[in-house]
Amino acid sequence: MTERPLKIGITCYPSVGGSGILASALGVELARRGHEVHFISYERPFRIPADVAGLFFHPVVVNDYALFKYPDYTLPLSVKMAEVCALRGLDVLHVHYAVPHATAALLARAMLPPAQRPRIVTTLHGTDTTLLGRDAGYRPAIRHALEASDAITVVSAWLHDETRRVLAVERPIDVIHNFFVPRPPSRSRDAVRDELGLRDEAMIVHLSNLRPLKRVEHLLEAMARMRSRQQCKLVVLAGGDFEPFRPLVRQLGLESRVLVRENVFGIEDYLQAADLGFFASEAESFCLGILEAMCFGCPSVATQVGGIPEVIEEGKSGLLVPVGDIDALAAGADRLVEDPGLRLALGGAGRRRAEELFSAAAIVPRYVDLYRRVCARPPACD
Repeated sequence: MTERPLKIGITCYPSVGGSGILASALGVELARRGHEVHFISYERPFRIPADVAGLFFHPVVVNDYALFKYPDYTLPLSVKMAEVCALRGLDVLHVHYAVPHATAALLARAMLPPAQRPRIVTTLHGTDTTLLGRDAGYRPAIRHALEASDAITVVSAWLHDETRRVLAVERPIDVIHNFFVPRPPSRSRDAVRDELGLRDEAMIVHLSNLRPLKRVEHLLEAMARMRSRQQCKLVVLAGGDFEPFRPLVRQLGLESRVLVRENVFGIEDYLQAADLGFFASEAESFCLGILEAMCFGCPSVATQVGGIPEVIEEGKSGLLVPVGDIDALAAGADRLVEDPGLRLALGGAGRRRAEELFSAAAIVPRYVDLYRRVCARPPACD
């Protein structure tokens, strides 16, 4: 007997960042599998195509009343969630981050009569636990949101253990890793390399939102220490403002070795032209950028921290180095720049690993199964 399609609401941050990319890809894949998907946010997530059947966007209007010192998002979001649930009969609200999104979902559920209340699935991507979970001003609200959700998921086994440790969550937490669905590049590899002025140099790529924990300054210092730095260029796909790092680039004499492209939506164009990835994070729950590179057969040198070892198998699909060890970062990058055969072997293994473990085919059914499980049991208490 065929199970009926589900009606799923998704709330995420719509800007450039791993959680928004994951949530967008999940919504698109669910819609393509016949489910009805409703994104609820202040902007349309940038990775959502306009032509996917069964996928809808509901904007949240945030009014800047003089009554409030700061504009409030949580309450308008909860009202819009309740409105969409009532009008479209949603089965599940899948929210990415506990605050403010799970908090808003709980308010929305409480506004609705029992027959219209959706199940709430909360996915943690990292900062709810690693940053806000340690803040006394947020920790009780996060714990409440998690305890009142119908299910909790995290993007790595490391984050599972950290959430239990930091927030003392005792209820079941499902580990469902990130996945990535690359779009076909819009330009050829040669065209991208021509744009970047690359001839025979190796292209090293770093993509992130440039938050402090990404330790971009360590990447730049490692680049300056590489013996092969004249044989390569570092291309930074920046989901944010790179200007604060410009003085360091000049200080290290890397003006001709570092290229920056800010807020790139078509990352696939650059990933298919890259030879290796470069990541120096001091904390990561997963690091979607590494997976994005793996999907194009591009192996990475990265720090051995958080959930990264769940993505990269050291020496098999990439190279891992100790956190904060700039010399080791430089040596790892030198090794891959100078050994194309090793790059090819690690890149091929990484692509196969991405397809086997971190593809839509591997991950999306796990979310669908979770939705059906929570819908089959009584709702969590409000």
